[in-house]
Amino acid sequence: MPASFKPPSVAGLSRRSFCGALAGVLALPATQALAQTECAVFTPERQSAVAPAEAIAMLKAGNARFTSGQSINCDLMEQVRETADHQSPFAAIVGCIDSRVPPELVFDQRLGDVFCARVAGNFVNVDILGSLEYATAVAGARAIVVLGHSSCGAIKSAVDGVEMGNITALLHNLAPALATIGPADGPRSSSNHELVQKVAEENVRLTAAGLAERSPIIGKLVEAGELTIVPAMHDLKTGIVSWLA
Repeated sequence: MPASFKPPSVAGLSRRSFCGALAGVLALPATQALAQTECAVFTPERQSAVAPAEAIAMLKAGNARFTSGQSINCDLMEQVRETADHQSPFAAIVGCIDSRVPPELVFDQRLGDVFCARVAGNFVNVDILGSLEYATAVAGARAIVVLGHSSCGAIKSAVDGVEMGNITALLHNLAPALATIGPADGPRSSSNHELVQKVAEENVRLTAAGLAERSPIIGKLVEAGELTIVPAMHDLKTGIVSWLA
């Protein structure tokens, strides 16, 4: 047999590339299993089996996939068919309308996985509070995330005291967060990036902390250990979500 002969199955492969290919094949079943789990729609039974802390862990894992470019592709039309007659999302997210922070993408979730309430500045008024009561007490979501983000236009406008049409009333909802800044934080200007970030973080903290107090329905769920509420911040430059509690 000629010394240069190699079996056809590995011809043209170095030992390193062959081992790499083999490792990829061995890892495939685990990857497929993860995709099957993440693509399975939430049923009432699957939803009720998720603990509040597990719901947050699932969102953290989804953001890790998003930021590493490993988002899972699912058959969305199949999910349309499977969720046509029911929905059992495991979490509810209050987010900003900013086009760069869609919660389903940031957390790598799909149809039927999460409720999303979005408004500029990610604050909670009576309408969103009622929506969260529905999402949790009626529909069974196990976690609420109040999600702010860096360089938020609503926060910048509030810092600058913008007055314009209905935007003026909208920005009044951010007054509690604005009240946390003082002379030590430097000029009150949207160009003061550290101050803007501080207000954004205080806004999500205050909003999350006030939900149980403002809603006895939500408060009872938290007291019973059936619901958790967590403030978080999304970084526009990295896509990473930081958890503030």
